[in-house]
Amino acid sequence: MKNFSCNKYVIPYTVLVILTSATSFQLVVGQSEISPVLLVPMAQSGESIYLAWSGNDTGIPEIMFRASNDNGITFGEKINLSNSTTSDSINPQITASGNNVLVAWWENNQTFQEPVIRISTDRGNNFGPILNLSTNDTLETWITYYQSNT
Repeated sequence: MKNFSCNKYVIPYTVLVILTSATSFQLVVGQSEISPVLLVPMAQSGESIYLAWSGNDTGIPEIMFRASNDNGITFGEKINLSNSTTSDSINPQITASGNNVLVAWWENNQTFQEPVIRISTDRGNNFGPILNLSTNDTLETWITYYQSNT
């Protein structure tokens, strides 16, 4: 059933599962409206879990990153991967394999929208430079960085 006055959908019987501990949960059944859901992109490789999201700590959307190397029991400090001053950093995507972590996102302002990526080869402890995927020199920049840091 659609509620036309507020453009939200009403679900007659919504089931919400709330984890109360590692071994128990609580079910909440009732009527609910669907609201926008913000999901944090996540990647996992072995015991490492990586998160990337668009945050607004500086007044401009930035791409933030955190890593856990113990299956999510603890997480390291938040890292600002984008550090943009002239554009919004939005729509992060993340993937991981072995020790490699790749975080891609869009740099967006009134005059351009460009895809970029940063790559870590040490489980998210350090990241290479921001590589603009819409330019031809991206691969050369990464090779130069990788060769000087391995």
